[in-house]
Amino acid sequence: QVQLVESGGGLVQAGGSLRLSCAASGRTFSTYTVAWFRQAPGKEREFVAAISWSGGSTSYADSVNGRLTISRENAENTVYLQMNSLKPEDTAIYYCAAIQYTWIKMMPDAYDYWGQGTQVTVSS
Repeated sequence: QVQLVESGGGLVQAGGSLRLSCAASGRTFSTYTVAWFRQAPGKEREFVAAISWSGGSTSYADSVNGRLTISRENAENTVYLQMNSLKPEDTAIYYCAAIQYTWIKMMPDAYDYWGQGTQVTVSS
């Protein structure tokens, strides 16, 4: 099993940047594919980005491609989401999720482990 804890959210003006972190427990973190999802009020949870267990493959939602970058440091059991050129429509709770020994998936139901979420608010 793995436990996930997100951090790094906050309030930022449009055009600004934030870096989210997803810290994981456990000694087998390098075997987990990790994704970021977000959920805005009144909307369904949506895929944002994901990275394979090796870090060799990444995937992004069209709405964030070119502005957000996912990366991981397995030695630190951490996955990062660098968010640049933020827009008000990026406002949401951001969750990280993990699944072991599986290629990148974009559906929330595919992931077994979830963090508690971190709020990102982008003001116009």
